[in-house]
Amino acid sequence: MVLLHHGEDEADAEEAKNRPSGKLARVRLAGELSNAHRHTGESVKLSEIAAKYQLNEDAVLKIFAEFQALGMVTLSENSSAVVRSPSPEEMQEAYEIRAALEEIGGRAAARTLKGNTSALRHEVSAMCAAFRRLDLDSFVEHDVAFHRSILQASRNKVLLRVWDSLAVDLRIRGAIEKVARDLPEVVESHQPIVDALEKGRGREAGLLLRNHVETILEFLKKSESDSGFHRALRNDLESATDIQRAFFPPENLSIPGLSCETFYKPAQSIGGDYYDFLPLQSDRWGIAIGDVSGKGIGAALLMTFLQASLRAQAMHAHSDLSTLIADLDRVIHSCSPRHLYASLFYAEYDAATRLLEYVNAGHNAPIVLRWKDNQYKILRLEPSGTPLGLLEISHFSSQALQLEIGDVFVMYTDGITEAENPEREFWGQHRLESLLCSCRDHTPAQIVRRILDEVLAFANGLSQKDDVTLIVIGVKDEAGL
Repeated sequence: MVLLHHGEDEADAEEAKNRPSGKLARVRLAGELSNAHRHTGESVKLSEIAAKYQLNEDAVLKIFAEFQALGMVTLSENSSAVVRSPSPEEMQEAYEIRAALEEIGGRAAARTLKGNTSALRHEVSAMCAAFRRLDLDSFVEHDVAFHRSILQASRNKVLLRVWDSLAVDLRIRGAIEKVARDLPEVVESHQPIVDALEKGRGREAGLLLRNHVETILEFLKKSESDSGFHRALRNDLESATDIQRAFFPPENLSIPGLSCETFYKPAQSIGGDYYDFLPLQSDRWGIAIGDVSGKGIGAALLMTFLQASLRAQAMHAHSDLSTLIADLDRVIHSCSPRHLYASLFYAEYDAATRLLEYVNAGHNAPIVLRWKDNQYKILRLEPSGTPLGLLEISHFSSQALQLEIGDVFVMYTDGITEAENPEREFWGQHRLESLLCSCRDHTPAQIVRRILDEVLAFANGLSQKDDVTLIVIGVKDEAGL
């Protein structure tokens, strides 16, 4: 009998050991409610939660009142609660406040923690062990202890009180599964904080703490964009991107007597820039470049419509280019929203005579660079009409230019010339033309590469704001017929 009672005592002790404390149950329950374990709109009874976590109902009610303040649940009169989806905006605001608090706390704590970071190192080691076991509850427990210890060491009670009011432990547990794939980086980012505090470098520790919290916030934003609607939208955009690419001419396209190199990069997944090479009758080729106002889906749809309409009309016999473009303008104006319009440069090139006939409907003036002896000449093919779809009635005139062997013909959209540097200065037409004048004996591919390198260096890390399209054509010493 003694042995039996002893076994029962051991079983009771083991059960008590595994029973979650109120504090740990609170954290585990936050994870259950915030992630896929419960569905939004689902009703949960407090008595069932109390039984599951071995707590009394008053303790559960207190925990759920806190959850309600965080927007995680709505309490009902029948001792139940309805699960809600926490506001991503509120979560982000809380993390922004937390980042500021921890920067201030880290600066102040360095005086206390200099040479005295063994407790923090213990928490980091425990976090690493919890991560290896995939024990997210334990990870959160030690992560919270790490950050709260630093705020306590700052000896600023106001900071600590505000930090506690944010319910950081619940927010971390609610977010942890959303950033699970980025946890290795989160874990590693604790060590530099400890090192800075060990050396008493308050300013460095504060900045590292801010960066740590803001990095987690970026992971959270990314996880939101990867979920539900955003994931479906991204899949649709990827399909649209593939479809749009199919509208562009093949890269290995060969036009008799010309050597062509192209570059296209939209600012977003899909864009409103457009270029095309159209094989016409009698060894003639249509060459087009356009730029729809705006970016994104709307611009891409109008670009696709513009390309299809131009191809349909250019492939059939037409009296002159000005009439063709005027007809195209009426179609674009009647079928597009008022806020969308498109610039277009369209030319027809005769491979036998090297004659280029063109209409420029409000597009950046293409450049023909011509060298003779040691002199160069710049020919600009200026606009002779307004962008398509802009006005109800527009007039266009066509021009002609006799290309010569050795000429370099450059077409581009304003993503090239209006690329900005950090001082908000445009790269500009002058820089483009100056660079081109230094490109004698360069191939079109080399010229494209030089232009892109110069624009990239000029931007100095500033992100691309507009679609970029560049076409460089060299006139070769052959008829190719």
